[in-house]
Amino acid sequence: MDRAHALAVLGRLHAAQNAMYAGGGDGEVRALLTDYFLWSIPGDNAIAGEHRGIDAVLAYFARRRELAGDTLQLHAGEVLVGDGDQVAVLTDGTACIDGVAHRWSTVGLYRLRGEQIAECRLLAFDQAAFDAIWSS
Repeated sequence: MDRAHALAVLGRLHAAQNAMYAGGGDGEVRALLTDYFLWSIPGDNAIAGEHRGIDAVLAYFARRRELAGDTLQLHAGEVLVGDGDQVAVLTDGTACIDGVAHRWSTVGLYRLRGEQIAECRLLAFDQAAFDAIWSS
């Protein structure tokens, strides 16, 4: 995977997600995801599970936005690339949920298809804390 390509695609995704999470529409996010997209979040919380298909994933994103009252923001960090179409991204998230400010760290394991993303498996660095944040 070309690092510059991965940075560009994931940069567009995070910018589109942040705009959507702040109350914007989902059109830019939709354009970046393949129709058969998979988003997987482990844990025991209100957003955990496997979300398959673009409409299910966008509904999941809308649920996250609702729970965070339009305050959810992603802060991308290091990007790791190797051979093939897989990329790992260290990402912090912030949100104010039920009046409490939260911050968490994750690694997102992405599968890219050209200019789109086909899959993300999100792994929290502290799963118990992540579950507590998203337990609403």
